[in-house]
Amino acid sequence: MHDQATEFTKTPGWLDWYAGPAKPKFKLPAGSVDAHCHVFGPGAQFPYAPERKYTPCDASREQLFALRDHLGFARNVIVQATCHGSDNSALVDACVAAKGKARGVATVRRGISDVQLKVLHAAGVRGVRFNFVKRLVDFTPKDELQEIASRISELGWHVVVYFEAADLPELWDFFSGLPTTVVVDHMGRPDVSKGVDSEEFALFLRFMREHPNVWSKVTCPERLSVSGPTALNGEQSAYRDVVPFARRIVEEFPDRVLWGTDWPHPNLKDHMPDDGLLVDFIPSIAPTPQLQKKLLVDNPMRLYWPEEVR
Repeated sequence: MHDQATEFTKTPGWLDWYAGPAKPKFKLPAGSVDAHCHVFGPGAQFPYAPERKYTPCDASREQLFALRDHLGFARNVIVQATCHGSDNSALVDACVAAKGKARGVATVRRGISDVQLKVLHAAGVRGVRFNFVKRLVDFTPKDELQEIASRISELGWHVVVYFEAADLPELWDFFSGLPTTVVVDHMGRPDVSKGVDSEEFALFLRFMREHPNVWSKVTCPERLSVSGPTALNGEQSAYRDVVPFARRIVEEFPDRVLWGTDWPHPNLKDHMPDDGLLVDFIPSIAPTPQLQKKLLVDNPMRLYWPEEVR
């Protein structure tokens, strides 16, 4: 039983998610999936992990589902936030409450039992996340991650990896050896100031070409953008400097891309985007109805709800 009296103080300068987002002008295809979002707590019910690197605002399942409906999505893929460590209680609670309209990506440790994995699967978990961003998590030994990947592969789950572009060379062999589908968060966080033809981004494209089990989320332009403009005040051409990167991935790998809001946008430092305007970013990176349907419906359904795909 969690301690109901626990109180948490947000990290100084923490930006809360944008209240009252616009209604998107872009009409999402029927059955669209927000394939990358989070829940935070609420801390009084689901305490934040002692080892966390930040303390967020609360962002409940009810608030997430209200955003889903407002933006026009049919389903969510909820990714375990690092502030909850390997306690997936808030994630499981949200997936169960969604009554089939949400799947989850959990964080697990080596000691997890087969029974616990099956409980997560029954709740809707279909993947695990390995985080290699050093400012967010403490490093987990690769042999432990390899062991976890082998175990979850038997459940048909996949591995989500979060890393920064400069670290891909040292992680390449480890990622290549994973026995599952591998989904890269946020395009491997390219440095967009280097341009779409940079060696760094070329390496990421080569990684996807050489490994047909690797997918990419073309998400989080608000994290990657250097020159904007931001998704605020009705801006219909937000994050123009990120568009060429995401569009190149979508057009070259149309069957291996996912998109999500990243609500409630943990750890953003300079602005909090309007999620309605973020949805309006989609046609700039997936310019045809066919690409939009693959990105928002076909691909996430195949990965997270394969039993419904005929």
